[in-house]
Amino acid sequence: MSRNILTRLAACAVTLSLAAPIAAEAQQGNEDWQTIDVLTDMVANAMGRNATPVDRRIKLARCPEQASVTALDAQTLAVRCASLGWRLRVPMTAPAGASPVAASFARPAASAPVIRRGDNVRVTIETESYSISYAAIATQDGRVGETIALRGNDAKSTLSATVTGPGRARLDD
Repeated sequence: MSRNILTRLAACAVTLSLAAPIAAEAQQGNEDWQTIDVLTDMVANAMGRNATPVDRRIKLARCPEQASVTALDAQTLAVRCASLGWRLRVPMTAPAGASPVAASFARPAASAPVIRRGDNVRVTIETESYSISYAAIATQDGRVGETIALRGNDAKSTLSATVTGPGRARLDD
């Protein structure tokens, strides 16, 4: 009877010794989510947000280089492995007890001009059938949504356009 128990223990030991390298190899073949979580936390913290940890059940091939982390918008980060072609979206949340910052991330604060006098501005005119854009110089500061005066290539041509973002304006009809 003791010989039967010893035989079973020996068989279990052999099975475990063979299974351990296979499990370790499988673990090494999948992405290390702890490293990805550290990267996403660093990017989210720089934006004043918190990154949600990646679900550990996701099985992706390990990226041969460091995965890149970029912000898609105020609520989402993208984790990419360019060489293997996979991409994940990682949601972000506001820190506990903080006021929402999504609006200030998407647009500069209402009091901050996005165009300053003397800045180069890309002015666009859009219709259903065509779109034209050209360069102009701002003659005054402007915030998003404000109409400002611009100067064309020659000093005599002036126009007014609505500020749409940093260095951008739209000519309205």
